[in-house]
Amino acid sequence: MTLLTLAVGLAGLLVGGELLVRGAVRLAERAGVTPLVIGLVIVGFGTSAPELVASLQAALSGSPAIAWGNIAGSNIANTLLILGAAALMAPIAIRRSIAGRDTGLALGASLALLGLAFAQWSGAWIGMVMAAGLIAYIAWCYIEEKRDKRAAVHNAVHDRAEALEMSDSALHVAEAGWTRPILLTVGGLVLLVIGGRLLVDAAIDLARLAGLGETVIGLTIVAIGTSMPELVTSLVAARKGETEVAFGNVVGSNIYNILGIGGVTMIVAPMPLPTELLPWDMGLMALSAAMLFAVAVFRGRVGRGLGGVLVASYCAYLAWLLAAA
Repeated sequence: MTLLTLAVGLAGLLVGGELLVRGAVRLAERAGVTPLVIGLVIVGFGTSAPELVASLQAALSGSPAIAWGNIAGSNIANTLLILGAAALMAPIAIRRSIAGRDTGLALGASLALLGLAFAQWSGAWIGMVMAAGLIAYIAWCYIEEKRDKRAAVHNAVHDRAEALEMSDSALHVAEAGWTRPILLTVGGLVLLVIGGRLLVDAAIDLARLAGLGETVIGLTIVAIGTSMPELVTSLVAARKGETEVAFGNVVGSNIYNILGIGGVTMIVAPMPLPTELLPWDMGLMALSAAMLFAVAVFRGRVGRGLGGVLVASYCAYLAWLLAAA
């Protein structure tokens, strides 16, 4: 029953997130919002909804290990598993100009979160600073995209929205009225809340029944489950030959996870990050971000060989987690 509840909760999160994005996009289009704002803001935040709801539900339930394990684990899965799998499908060429800046921000955010974990600092004001950093970054991306709409290389926020549009043919559907978009949006929100509640409750029960720590559950089952949309969108982009979009999707998701989801989690539940994540899990998150920055700036390419190494590294990490639990 616990595993069934976990599966139902995860399905509710993923389906609810998809419905929410579709409904919000159609509402925005119906209201005359520009496509650029829809892509950078609505799609960007909407695709992070499963991770956000799962982490918030866990934090409010008194399980910060699941909440922050989900954030750290999602970033590790994004960089090692998802980027590696996309590179195995099609080698990824990276334009270094913008990619270095975006990966640099992801690295800075990862190091800052690692520092917060070691210092055991917490507070709603820290969460506000993190969220403000994400808003400022999105605003800069908006200005950049608006300034040169014909740019051959887009920023990570744009690539994240582009990746979803490639994988969801029903995202932009003209609606004659307001009823269906509103129903989709509300229904998606309801499914997200219910799915998040079921997922977190089942994850807590599973940790107790299996004798695993909540940290391990957050880093593995919850993180991998909530990262499934990024896996699908990156693989679709890679299959269509849009490898830079697949790369930007991963980098953008990492930035949203730390600054957005981490910031909101810290605002709602201002508690120090669990020491169980130190030093290895948070360290691997920061190390993978550093690797991504180095690849973007100095190598400019993620080939199949490196992709295989990334996927193998993630499998080894999972095996180590379970063996040490």
